[in-house]
Amino acid sequence: MTPFRPSRLALAALPLLLAACAVQRPPAQAPAPTPAGWHAPVPHQGSVADLARWWEQHADPLLGELVRDAQALSPTVAQAGAQLAQARAQQVAARAALLPALDAQANASRGFNEQVGGIATVAQAGLQAGWEIDLFGRNAAVEDAARERLAGARAQWHEARVSVAAEVALQYSGWHHCMRQLAVAQADARSRGETARLAQESERAGFTAPATAALATASHADALGRAAQQRLQCEIDVKTLVALTGRTEPALRAQLAAAPPLRPQDALFAIGSLPAQTLAQRPDVYAAEREVAAASAEVGDAQAQRLPRVTLSGSIGRGLVRSGGVEVTSNTWSIGPVAVTLPLFDGGRRAAQVDAARARYDSAVQRYHAQVRQAVGEVEQALVRLDSTAGRSADARRAADGYRRSFEATQARWTAGMASLVELEDARRTQLASETALVALEQERMAAWIALYRAAGGGWSEAAPTP
Repeated sequence: MTPFRPSRLALAALPLLLAACAVQRPPAQAPAPTPAGWHAPVPHQGSVADLARWWEQHADPLLGELVRDAQALSPTVAQAGAQLAQARAQQVAARAALLPALDAQANASRGFNEQVGGIATVAQAGLQAGWEIDLFGRNAAVEDAARERLAGARAQWHEARVSVAAEVALQYSGWHHCMRQLAVAQADARSRGETARLAQESERAGFTAPATAALATASHADALGRAAQQRLQCEIDVKTLVALTGRTEPALRAQLAAAPPLRPQDALFAIGSLPAQTLAQRPDVYAAEREVAAASAEVGDAQAQRLPRVTLSGSIGRGLVRSGGVEVTSNTWSIGPVAVTLPLFDGGRRAAQVDAARARYDSAVQRYHAQVRQAVGEVEQALVRLDSTAGRSADARRAADGYRRSFEATQARWTAGMASLVELEDARRTQLASETALVALEQERMAAWIALYRAAGGGWSEAAPTP
């Protein structure tokens, strides 16, 4: 009869023990349902430019230069770059934990030595190695989390650059349209001024009542006030561009004055007709997805901390003893010990860490789903605005042309004495409103294109270069 041996039983049960201790992570992917297609029309008419560099397709190179300057100075981009560098360093540290550690040691002393019975010089030098055997994947989980967060930090750096580009393009477009509104206001003020002059001359000749001349003078003053207010807005736009780009104001004013007019286009770039294709270009969605994977790895790390840890150490060295002109050297080396650390009681601390890691994972999944919903909503809203402005543009141009012709005809009748000043001012007011609305509609359309550029991720891809 074979005697009972506990050591053999323990070895036989070891695979079952390791299987029972295996770390079970939650899924690293959290699928978020996306619609099968956009509910708003996708603008693909006409020639389209690359989404990532759509501003370079314009005949105006100044916009691209302003975008690059703003990205270089943006504190948001700088902060994202610092977070990227931090994530890269954390990944290097996490990867190093999977490798053995090697330290050099050296010491020397002189004094009475009992072994030689006299004064002696003793020196030692050696290498000490240590390695934690990642039996349950704890260090690998930490490295996985660091790698995923590094990928997310890269995407967030690109997102910061896209945001700055959109902000500069919006301000630049706003300045161009502000100047067009100023030109409309100034032309209206000149027209009213000429009317006021003629009315005053007619009053002095006795052909026009004082109340009529006063109405013309008040109308001219009102137009001058509107033009001054519009000029103030344009000045604010210039100073905002100065703050964004860091350029000197005199130089920027000269460059803006030499820039060609910014005309609206039917199509600036194309986006994917399928929502999944477009959302794949959103760096914030990608970063949220990477955070889910990182949180999943951290659950594995927290679970592995409840399991045994195995470390192996070793050393190699050389010693020297010198006394009375006699020198003795020796070599030493050792492998081990193999240390096993088994958590027994911690008051529930490690179990609580697992629960906290799972809660962080659930939170990351919810944030990812919310980010996807927000991305879909932003793209849909930008598409709806584009479609609306496209449908209103033709009507707005026809209205502006019609009201302009109506005002010119009324002005001719007033000059000939066949229309009252009240009729003239009413036609002028309608014409001014239609021209102002036309410029505002073109600005709204350009803003919708810029919003779509930002909502579609700015043409970012996972393979995009980073600093």
